[in-house]
Amino acid sequence: VIIYTDGAAEPNPGPAGYGVVLKYDQNRKELSGGFEVSTNNRMELLAAIVGLETLATTCCVTLYSDSKYVVDSVNRGSVFNWRDNDWFRTRSCRPKNVDLWHRFLAAYEKHEVTLVWVKGHAGIPENERCDQLAVEAAQAESRSVDLGYADSHQEDRSGNLAVSDERRQGRTKHKEEGESCRKCGTPIEKRTPKKRKSRKSYYFEWYLYCPGCKARYMVEEAKRRINQDGDEGPNLFGGDS
Repeated sequence: VIIYTDGAAEPNPGPAGYGVVLKYDQNRKELSGGFEVSTNNRMELLAAIVGLETLATTCCVTLYSDSKYVVDSVNRGSVFNWRDNDWFRTRSCRPKNVDLWHRFLAAYEKHEVTLVWVKGHAGIPENERCDQLAVEAAQAESRSVDLGYADSHQEDRSGNLAVSDERRQGRTKHKEEGESCRKCGTPIEKRTPKKRKSRKSYYFEWYLYCPGCKARYMVEEAKRRINQDGDEGPNLFGGDS
């Protein structure tokens, strides 16, 4: 399956839309949607989500996008690091558009997906068509409300200080199997990673996983230090160790 996607917002943020073209053999499908107020990045990401969510069975997909925000976040591994870090980029700063990244990963991991960046407005027919669909959707009279943008905008205005305080007080952390997932309420499970990330000075012996929304929670008590000689250290990485 080949998917082309594009998003538009004019001004940014402002009236926004996305466009998608799906192709398989001789089959072709076009999709679009518009919103009263959103951002270009949200529309670029939503276009990829809609394209992947449309597929009714597991597919091998090549997805073309002119958004480096989307393509680089996946191909460079940033979005997976955010998820591993309980959706924090730093100790006190969350990445933007977490609601959409949740949807993207849920759809992305159902398929074998290759993301390819293409230059926008460079005469690539299907990319130009997606841009046309996105702009038309953004200008249409019947547009939806992007509730995710409204919520995130309110959160941004409150600043990251509240998030930082929340983390310091421990209210954002899951520690035990069976607790309700903060994102969807499903009881979380304890799982063991299939492999370690060798480039880091530590690894997680286990983590907590939500089978509902596929969120992963990394627990400090499960973090293990790796000594310089490559052996596991006897103490936890953190606390008094």
